[in-house]
Amino acid sequence: MDPRVVLPLPTFLELQMNDEKQLILKWLEWKEHNEGRMPGTVNKYLRYLEDLMDWLEKEKTIRLIDAGRQELEEYTGIEAHRRGITPISRRPLVSAIKGFFAWALEKGLVFEDPAARLPYPRAGRRLPKGIELRNAERLMLAPDMDTFLGVRDAAILAVFIGCGLRLSGLVRLNQSDLIWVNDDGIERLVIRVREKGDKERFMPAPHETRLLLRAYLNHQELKPIDRKLPNGDQVLFISVNDRATPPHEYYGEARRISTRSVAEMIEKYGDQCGIPRNQCSPHKLRHLFGTELIESDVNMFKAQALMGHSDPKTTKDYIHVAMRSLAQEIDRANPLSKMDLPVTELARHLTRS
Repeated sequence: MDPRVVLPLPTFLELQMNDEKQLILKWLEWKEHNEGRMPGTVNKYLRYLEDLMDWLEKEKTIRLIDAGRQELEEYTGIEAHRRGITPISRRPLVSAIKGFFAWALEKGLVFEDPAARLPYPRAGRRLPKGIELRNAERLMLAPDMDTFLGVRDAAILAVFIGCGLRLSGLVRLNQSDLIWVNDDGIERLVIRVREKGDKERFMPAPHETRLLLRAYLNHQELKPIDRKLPNGDQVLFISVNDRATPPHEYYGEARRISTRSVAEMIEKYGDQCGIPRNQCSPHKLRHLFGTELIESDVNMFKAQALMGHSDPKTTKDYIHVAMRSLAQEIDRANPLSKMDLPVTELARHLTRS
């Protein structure tokens, strides 16, 4: 069922005979429209709460709305560990449970919030790891530029690698989001990006991205495709082989490429190039972008703006993995490098290599 379906809110007494899943969907509808949560987050929270509801019914023979702190702590602790869920992956699970019961208390559906003091598990920092630069270059060269699909795919990869967009932001792009400006006689491209709760930012694109987008937009095979939306805008990146959509309905929004198709496209080219699967995802391309900003000494506040991070701490994580340029400075300037030690020649050889 679509989480965005409007459902009547039951009273506490009516809840005795009401489907609890409808109550979860009502909360998710509120969360999506009032907090701007993306559909991916909404669907993830729905899975978490459905699993909790099933576990409570089978193991504790109680309903979700009757759960106490003891049951919730057992589920997010021992039970989650038994299922192989790592501490860092349990944090959004706890967040979903806390959010649901806080909402239920506010709406008068429970007399007290059993999740109010539910602890988040301690977890070490997960540092972002992106695709290696040399592998990203191989990925960029993989599409066949003699074909329309190859040009489209190269443009998509260039937006990921050159601009660091999230997958959700890329697939939402429309043609009006491409803003062409003149900079002292040189054409430049600025991309309007909408990600994470419809937050809008403007991203200057490198010339490589601009040129590949021009090649895509000017391609003869794109021109006859009906990409027009009801507001007169046009879908930017299109799908070409959606068998689930009838031909007479395959236009406008139905032509928009899906997140799944983009992810599968990146994996396909990665497999062709022999790049490990754990480096071939939209998120890994975004991490490369962030890492290279820091390694190129881009100011922290500018990097935060370019990455679209609302929390500066997220940007700081990239410092921990962007150590190449700092290591080169250490190799060149540290006092030991100016001494004649038993290991000096070996160290100099390693520095040169």
